[in-house]
Amino acid sequence: MFQKGLLMNRNQFAKPVAVAVGILFLSVAPGLTREQSRVAGPVQTPKVASPGGQQKGATPPTDDFAGLQYTDDQKAEIERIHQETKAHMEVVAKDSKLTPEQKDAMLQGYARLEYGQTYRQLTPVQRRQVLQRSRARRAPSQPPAPRTQSPRSSN
Repeated sequence: MFQKGLLMNRNQFAKPVAVAVGILFLSVAPGLTREQSRVAGPVQTPKVASPGGQQKGATPPTDDFAGLQYTDDQKAEIERIHQETKAHMEVVAKDSKLTPEQKDAMLQGYARLEYGQTYRQLTPVQRRQVLQRSRARRAPSQPPAPRTQSPRSSN
């Protein structure tokens, strides 16, 4: 009887905590994304798309990690990160209390977290490869930087 009540209390506590953590992450995410946008996602080119559907215009960064050679430790840790993220994303996708916009925001946040956590598992050489791929993928979509002209002397 006591354990059943304890489990119910845990479940009642877990959902609001997960939502609060997601919202907290989203408030911090803009600053983090500047750093993490240069990095890429998980090991076996996992699906970063949300279980409820893919974001419009979103390009999954899984190609950034394709072809990298991982150690057994890296494989195990990246798989753990992917499975943990997948579980969180499934919970969010099934949460009927969240609006579609909230779900999308949280799913994007989890994908960014997964990307960053995976990137941190890489060696410096692997990180450089991922950064090159990420930059190449984003380059066509970025507008050219405006040219600044130096003032001409009137002499």
